[in-house]
Amino acid sequence: MMKRKIGWSILVLLLCIAALLHFTGKNYYYRTLWYNLPGIFDEDIFYSRTVHKSTDPYNWPQASDYNKRELSAQLLDTLNKYETASVLFIQHDSVKVEKYWNGVTDTTRSNSFSVAKSFVSALIGRAVQLGYIKSIDQPVGDFLKEYATGEKSKITIRHLLMMSSGLDWDEAYSSLWSQTTEAYYGTDIEKQMLGLQVKQKPGMYFEYQSCDTELLAMVLVKATKMPLSAFFEKELWQPMGASNDAVWSLDHKDGMEKAYCCIYSNPKDFARLASLYLHDGNRNGKQLIDSSFIRESVKPVHLTGVLTKEATDFYGYQWWVIPDYKGVSAYYMRGILGQYVIVVPKLDMIIVRLGHKRGYKINNHYSETYALLDEAIKMDSK
Repeated sequence: MMKRKIGWSILVLLLCIAALLHFTGKNYYYRTLWYNLPGIFDEDIFYSRTVHKSTDPYNWPQASDYNKRELSAQLLDTLNKYETASVLFIQHDSVKVEKYWNGVTDTTRSNSFSVAKSFVSALIGRAVQLGYIKSIDQPVGDFLKEYATGEKSKITIRHLLMMSSGLDWDEAYSSLWSQTTEAYYGTDIEKQMLGLQVKQKPGMYFEYQSCDTELLAMVLVKATKMPLSAFFEKELWQPMGASNDAVWSLDHKDGMEKAYCCIYSNPKDFARLASLYLHDGNRNGKQLIDSSFIRESVKPVHLTGVLTKEATDFYGYQWWVIPDYKGVSAYYMRGILGQYVIVVPKLDMIIVRLGHKRGYKINNHYSETYALLDEAIKMDSK
C-alpha cells in the first residue's frame, strides 16, 4: 500500500513539473536533458533548411607537395588529444595538407557552432553591398519594431557586429537554465530575442553574446524578405563555389535559423569564406563584399570588455583576431568545441580544424590555435 502511494506521488509530481514547463514555455528542458551537451553531429535532432551547392562548384586544387609533408609530432599530439575530426592547410589557393580521423571524410558534415557568426557578419556585408541595408550604423529598430523604442532603439547593426548591444544575456551552454541553452534546444528563438532587455548602454562595452548574432540574422530576414538560408545560398554559398550542400538548423519546422551557430558543412566548404576574405571580398572578379567592410571586420574593436575590463584587441565584427604572433597576424572563425577557420594573410594561408574538444585559453585564444599557427609558420619556411 505504501509503495502504491509513493508511486502515485511521483506520478503527480512529474505531471506537475510537466505542466509547469508547458505553461512557462520551458519545454526545451526535455530536449536538453535527453541530448545533454551539444555535439558536432547534432544535425538530425533539429529541423533544418538546405543550402544548396553551387551549380559551378570550385574544387580546390592540390599543391605540388600535397600531403608530402608530415605534420609535426607536437601538432599531431594536440590534434589527437582534443579529438580532431579533420585538419586542412590551404596555401596560395591550393591544398597542401588534409587529414581526417575516425571515418570522417572531406564531405562529412559537422556543426560549425559559432563559426556561423562570421558567416552572418559576411551576409551583413553582402546585404550592404546590395543595398538591402543602408549602412551598419542603421538602427536595428528600422527592421524590428520591438527595438524601435526605449533603450533598445539605440542599438545599431554595428553594435551587434561588435558584440556591444548591451543586452541582458547569459552565454553558457553548460547550464540548463542558460539563455544560450534555450536558444539551442528551444522552439521559438525569435520570441526569445525580441523579449531581451538592455542592461548597459549600447556600443560602450564588448561582451560576447550569441543573441547579437541572432538579431543580425533577424535583421537580414526583414531586410531581404527571404529566409536567411535562401539569402546565404543565393548571395554567398553558391557564388563562392561550394561543392556540397550545407544545412542550417532551425528552431522549429519552417522556423528561424539558429544563426549564431549550426551550419553543417565540411572543411573545404567552410574554407571558402576565409578565401573570400583573404581576397578582399572578390571572387573570380566579382566583388561580393566591399573590401572596406572586410578590412573593418577583421580589426580589433578596442572596446572595453565587460569581463576583462581591458580594450578588446582580440575581436572584430564576429571574427576573432590575433594582431601579432611570431611575426604574423591572423583572424579566424571559432566554434565552441574547437572549430577553427583561420586566415593568415602574410602566409597566404587558410587553416581549418574541426573536432570534438578544445584546449585551454591563452590570452583569449585557445592553445591549439597557436599550435596550428606554429605549424603554418614552419610549413611556409620549408
